[in-house]
Amino acid sequence: MVVYLCIVMMPLNFPRYAFRFKSTEKKVHIFDEIRKRFFVLTPEEWVRQHCVQFLIEDLNIPKSYINVEKEVKVNSMSKRYDIISFNKDAGIHLIVECKAPHIKINQETFDQIARYNLTLNAKYLMVTNGLQHYYCQMNVDTESYTFLKELPMYNLD
Repeated sequence: MVVYLCIVMMPLNFPRYAFRFKSTEKKVHIFDEIRKRFFVLTPEEWVRQHCVQFLIEDLNIPKSYINVEKEVKVNSMSKRYDIISFNKDAGIHLIVECKAPHIKINQETFDQIARYNLTLNAKYLMVTNGLQHYYCQMNVDTESYTFLKELPMYNLD
């Protein structure tokens, strides 16, 4: 017997990527290449998986340099970031905060990722709801950020 999944998710403002899906107990799951397992396909997970592919395929960040949904301590509180990428020296290159497409990106969203960055000290920040993407370059000395039109290509050198 052949089972076809009809997956209707909102088109996002990313290039088109190929994903693996499976259906169990009336829920659709999407495969995460970084965590190497399937996750329930929620609107936020849809954005997260597109963003992971964007980092790998469009910015040339090696898969082994990407981490998805891990815990970080911020002011003695446990928080979870969506995506980070490392530089060749194991420092944090980029932090990404993903929101579902229906969530508007506002100052609170930037404050959230900025709090994470107090601990992680990433060079770049990205906030996306899949429809709008915002990129910043951090200045650790002045604790400020500058908005960028796009993120630079990843360079292992």
